[in-house]
Amino acid sequence: MTDGTAGDPVATGREAEQAAGRSSIASAFAAAREQGRAALMPYMMGGFPDQATSIAVADAYAGSGADLVELGIPYSDPLADGPVIHAAATRALASGAGLNSVLVICERLAARVPVIAMGYANMALARGPQRFARTLADAGASGVIVPDLPPEEGGQLAHELRAAGLALIPLLAPTTPAPRRARICAAAEGFVYLVSDTRTTGERDELPSTLSDLVAATRDDSPVPVAVGFGIGTPEQAAEVGRIADGVIIGSRLVRAVAEAAEPPEAATAVASFIAACRERMSATGV
Repeated sequence: MTDGTAGDPVATGREAEQAAGRSSIASAFAAAREQGRAALMPYMMGGFPDQATSIAVADAYAGSGADLVELGIPYSDPLADGPVIHAAATRALASGAGLNSVLVICERLAARVPVIAMGYANMALARGPQRFARTLADAGASGVIVPDLPPEEGGQLAHELRAAGLALIPLLAPTTPAPRRARICAAAEGFVYLVSDTRTTGERDELPSTLSDLVAATRDDSPVPVAVGFGIGTPEQAAEVGRIADGVIIGSRLVRAVAEAAEPPEAATAVASFIAACRERMSATGV
C-alpha cells in the first residue's frame, strides 16, 4: 500500500500521466520539423452537423495529414468565433451535441494524433474545473484552449487542467503589448496560439503584412512552438504561414466545406482533399 508520496508507484504514475499531453504535442511539432515543414492543425466542430458526419470528418483529418487536431466543443456564445464556426456550433447543439458526444470523437482522434480541445470557460466552470479537466484527460486530450480565460484569471481551472496533464494553450493577439507577450510566453505550455489579426475566426483574402514580424517577436519570447490561426483559408496561405511559424491552424475553411456537403462521405472527401493539398503545398515550398 502506498500513500502516493514522491518515489512511490502512484506518484510516479501520476507524474508520467501529467507529462503525457505536453509530450505528445511536443512530439508532433518535432516530427513535422524533422520533415522540414510546419505542423498542420485543422480545426473541427465536434458534432457538426451531426455525430455521424463529425466522426467521418475526424477520421479524414487523421488520415489525410493532420499533425494535431483542434476539436471544438459546441457552445451557445462562442465569442472568438466568426459566423461560419458560430453557425456550426448552433447547428451542432440543435442536433444534440455536447461535451459527452464530443468526447467520443476526442477519444477516437487521440488514438492517432494529439487533440487540442477548444472550449469556453463557462462550460468548464459549470461542470467544475476538476471534473472538466479529468474528463478531457480521460478521453485522451493533450491540451486545451480556453479563449475567454485570461492568464491572470485562470485560477483553479488552470491548476486542474495542468494537474490532469493537459497543456493550457495561451492565445496572443497582434495587440498584445510586448511585456505582456513575454510574460505569457514564458509560462506557455504545448504551444502558443498566435491570432493573425484582431477579428474573429474566418477566411481572409490576404494575411496581414505585419504577421511575419509578429511571429518572429513571439518566437523570440517563446520556449514552445508558435502556431498561427485565424484567416488561413487556402493551401497557399497555409504555406505562407508555414514558412514563418511552427504550426498552421485552419478552421473556417474546413467547417464551411463540411457545411456545404450533402452526406458524411462527401464531407470527409472534401476536408481530406483540402488538408492533403495544404500538406503538399507546405512541404513543396520547403517549410
